Amino acid sequence: MDKAQILVASNRGPVSFSIGDDGSLSHRRGGGGLVSGLSAIGAESDTLWVCAALSDADRKAASSAPEGRLDRAGFDVGGMRVRMLDIPPATFANAYTSVANSTLWFVHHMLYDTPNKPSFGAGFRAEWEDYRSYNAAFAEGLLTGAADNARVAVQDYHLALVPRMLRGRRPDLRIAHFSHTPWAPPEYFRMLPAEIARELLEGMLGADHLGFLSPRWADAFLRCCETFLRAEIDWSKRCVEYGGRIVNVAVHALGADAEGLRSRAAADDVAERAAALRERVGDRRLIVRVDRTELSKNIVRGLEAYRELLRDHPEWHDRVTHLAFAYPSRGDVPEYRAYTEAVRRTADEINAEFGTDSWTPLVLEVNDDYPRSLAAYRMADVLLVNPIRDGMNLVAKEGPVLSDDGCALVLSTEAGAADELGGDALLVNPYDVSETARALHTGLEMPAEERRARCGRMAEKAAALHPQRWLADQLRALG
Repeated sequence: MDKAQILVASNRGPVSFSIGDDGSLSHRRGGGGLVSGLSAIGAESDTLWVCAALSDADRKAASSAPEGRLDRAGFDVGGMRVRMLDIPPATFANAYTSVANSTLWFVHHMLYDTPNKPSFGAGFRAEWEDYRSYNAAFAEGLLTGAADNARVAVQDYHLALVPRMLRGRRPDLRIAHFSHTPWAPPEYFRMLPAEIARELLEGMLGADHLGFLSPRWADAFLRCCETFLRAEIDWSKRCVEYGGRIVNVAVHALGADAEGLRSRAAADDVAERAAALRERVGDRRLIVRVDRTELSKNIVRGLEAYRELLRDHPEWHDRVTHLAFAYPSRGDVPEYRAYTEAVRRTADEINAEFGTDSWTPLVLEVNDDYPRSLAAYRMADVLLVNPIRDGMNLVAKEGPVLSDDGCALVLSTEAGAADELGGDALLVNPYDVSETARALHTGLEMPAEERRARCGRMAEKAAALHPQRWLADQLRALG
C-alpha cells in the first residue's frame, strides 16, 4: 500500500548550510515544532518539505541538487525529502524583508508608527509583485511530483498566497495553512491597499483548513473576511463560505516538547552555563527574559519596569539580578537596528544608576546562546514575557517546563499563551510599565510553595499539546 503523501511549505527549512574555509559545504539540522512533528509522522508518510535558500551557502547547496532536492544530493536531512528553492536574491529580499517582515509582520503585530509609516506607493507594489513571484515559486515546488489527493501544510504569513495558487491548478489537493503570528483586526488590517488585503484573504481561503494559535487571532481573521470580502461566516462552527467553498478555521495551540527540552537542558554545556551564571550573580534572586531583539517583544518597556522596581523597592538592591538575553533579529530592517540600540542604551542607564562595585543589577547579552537560555530557564525565580502582541510565545511555556524550583511568570495579556496560562501567570498590560514593575515585585515576594504550585500547573498546560500532536491534528482535519 502506498504511503500517504504530505507536502510541507515554509520559508525556513529543516537544514541550513555554511561554507567552510576550503569552500566545502556543511549543514546542520534545525529544531522547532515542525521538525519535531514531521519526524514523528515521517515513517508513516511520504513527506516532501519545500523551503527557500536563505543564504549564499543554501543557494550553493540548492543549485547543486537535482531540482533542489537535497536528499538526492547526498545531504543528511533526517530521512525526509527536502526541496530547497533557489529564489533570485532580489526577489527574495523584496518578498521576505520588504513585504513579509516589514509590512505583513508590522500589520499583524500592530507595530506601525502611523504618522510616518506605512506608505504604499509604486515601490511597494513592485515589491508585492516579488512577494507574489516568491509564493508562485513555492506553489511550483509543491506541485512538482505532487500525488493525487496529497495533503499540504503551508506555513505562515510568508506564504499566504500559496493555497489559492495550488487550488487553481490542483483542486484534488487537501490544503491547510497555519498562521504562527497574530491576525490583525479589520480596523488595522484595512490600512493595507484594498486590492492587496483582498488578495491576501482570498489567497488563504484557497485552503480547506486554516489554523491559528489563539481564538482571538482566528476570530480576527473571520472578521476580516466578513468585512472585506462580504463572506458568509458561521461563527458557531468558525467556518467561511466564499466562492462556492466552505473553509474551516480552527485553533491549534502549539505546546512545548517537554521531554526533548528536559533532555537537552540536562546536557553538560547547560550545566556549565548555569555554573558560570551562578558564579556571576551569586545567591541573588533572578529575573530572566529570553527574546529576539524583535519590536513586538517589548524589551525596552520590560527594562523600564525593572528600573521602576529598583526605584520603588530599594530593599531589592544587591538582592536581585535581571538576566536579559536578547539575541539579534532582522538586522536588515532599520527599525530593528535602532531598537537593539535602544535596548543596549536602556540597560547601560540602569547599571549606571544602580550598579555598585560588587553588584551589576542587569546582565544584558545580545547574542544567541541556546544552552545559556536553557540554564537561565532552570534558574529563574521570575520569568518576564511581556510582548506587545504575540501569536503565542514559546518562552512562556518553555520556562515553566524547565524550572528547577518553580518560577513566577509575568505574562502579557497580549500573548496568545495567556489564553492557556493566564490562570497561574501574573498577567500585565504590556504598555503599563508600573503594573509590570508591581508584578515583578509580586513574583519575587511570592511564597516558594505557591510559586512551585503555579509553575507546576503551567508546565502541565504547556506540555499538553506536543508539537507532534499539533501537526497531526491539522493533517487529520484534512481527512
